[in-house]
Amino acid sequence: MKWHYGTVVAFLSTAILVNGISIRTTHCTVKSQRKAWHTLTREEKLSYLRAEQCLMKLPAKLGLPGTRTRFDELQACHAMQAEVTHGVGAFLPYHRLLMHAHEYLLQTECGYNGTQPYWDEPRDAGKFSKSEVLDPEVGFGGDGVPPSNCIKDGPFVNYTNGIGPGHLISDHCIDRQVNDFTSQFANQTFVDQCYQLQNYSTAWPCIEASPHIGGHGGIGAEMLNPISSPGDPIFYLHHTYLDKVWWGWQSLNLPIRLSEITGNNVQDLCAVIPGVPTGPNSTSPIPFQPNGTFPFPNGTIPDCVNKTTPAISQRIDGDPGNVTTLSHVLNMFGIISNATIGDVMDIGNRFLCYEYV
Repeated sequence: MKWHYGTVVAFLSTAILVNGISIRTTHCTVKSQRKAWHTLTREEKLSYLRAEQCLMKLPAKLGLPGTRTRFDELQACHAMQAEVTHGVGAFLPYHRLLMHAHEYLLQTECGYNGTQPYWDEPRDAGKFSKSEVLDPEVGFGGDGVPPSNCIKDGPFVNYTNGIGPGHLISDHCIDRQVNDFTSQFANQTFVDQCYQLQNYSTAWPCIEASPHIGGHGGIGAEMLNPISSPGDPIFYLHHTYLDKVWWGWQSLNLPIRLSEITGNNVQDLCAVIPGVPTGPNSTSPIPFQPNGTFPFPNGTIPDCVNKTTPAISQRIDGDPGNVTTLSHVLNMFGIISNATIGDVMDIGNRFLCYEYV
């Protein structure tokens, strides 16, 4: 049970059975509220930043590769299974649970009394470099400085990260290469296109395409690495925003979309990211060419050989095949308890108990 600001939370219990699988649908009547960063007061912003700095000082507990702090453990949880949490049906559920885990650690181990904020990215689309998220005092610090692209200011300027790039274990700074052109793909137009799609099989790839890549590519460097990107704390504002987008899509057809899930369990690393438009005249945030064109007309990177070795087995508990189901277990490596996709389909259930405002 989650407690916020001393509020007593009451629950209304219901249940949905889908193909014999029970989905956690017990609703809380008083939900915590996740707010946009730009709406927070100065003290609320500083409180969040101090809690993040606290996670960066707390010693690691779990013995995960490359970790020294609790902050690192969240990053390792992402890096160690990136190939089974991106380009797959579990992409949105996994990141929803990871945002919950981050929020939970801030609250329970660092005394944070707020909730996980999100970056209202369409508000800053095309002008990330001017966003108050990058404020050096009450934000996350600004752009990196060549040639290393290490950030030059802000509360995280001196943090040494031991994970990444990619699956490497190496000490490095938090680096950024803010790209206003690529940040255009965070525009509300692309979100609205996703909202028009009627099935998860098409909506999830759409969300993982432009809205997702717009945020990562707009910040660049560490954030643009699909494996080690949680090394930049902006990651959590970005993916909380994507969770809001997914919930917005779900909310358009409730309760049906509380049980709608599909997709592969293992990605094809030689295929382009699902939902990214292909063809010589396409405008796509990948691979961030100056004019936005995408050069691979067949949807597959030519001469690609999948040489990536995931840090964990490709086996998915709860999902013996290669089709994502509600019984699919999301692995948190002991940071918090594992959960199934069915457990996280409803943000208003007893387990998650939050809403977006």
